Amino acid sequence: MSYLRSDGEVSAVYRPAGEPDLQAPTNAMTFVAPGSITRRQFGLFRRDMTPHAGGPKPHFHRTYSESFYILQGVVRVYDGTDWVEARQGDFLYVPKGGIHAFSADSDAPSSMLILFAPGAARERYFMELEELRQAGRSLTPDEWRELWARHDQFMA
Repeated sequence: MSYLRSDGEVSAVYRPAGEPDLQAPTNAMTFVAPGSITRRQFGLFRRDMTPHAGGPKPHFHRTYSESFYILQGVVRVYDGTDWVEARQGDFLYVPKGGIHAFSADSDAPSSMLILFAPGAARERYFMELEELRQAGRSLTPDEWRELWARHDQFMA
C-alpha cells in the first residue's frame, strides 16, 4: 500500500493538449503524461510514425517496464523471440530486462502509445535523439553506448 491516509486528497493533474512542456521536439512524439507530472509513477508517450520510419534495434531496460499499444496502422514489435505485425488494438508488455524492439516498416503511417513504469525520465532521451538528427551528427559506437547507458537502454 502506498497511500496511507484514511481520507482522500485533491491531487489530480489536468493538462490540456498543447501545453509547451508536454511537447516533444518533433511532431512524431508527444509527451502525453511524462513522469515529471505523474510523480514518476509512469510515463505515457504517443509515437506517430511515417511510412518506413524504422525503429530501435533490440534492447532492454534495467529500471522500468515498457508497454506498447497500437493506435493506428501496422507496427512490427519484437518480443525478444519473434517479430509480430501488431495492428490497431494490439498490445505488448515488456517487463524490466525484457528484450524488445519496434519498427514502422509499412507503406502507411502508424501510431502507438508507449507506457514506461515507473515513470523514467525518457523525455531527455528523445530530445537528444532529435538534436542529433537535426545536427546531422553521426555517433561512434562508443558514443551510442554512452548515450544509451545514460538513459537505461542497453542493446541486446
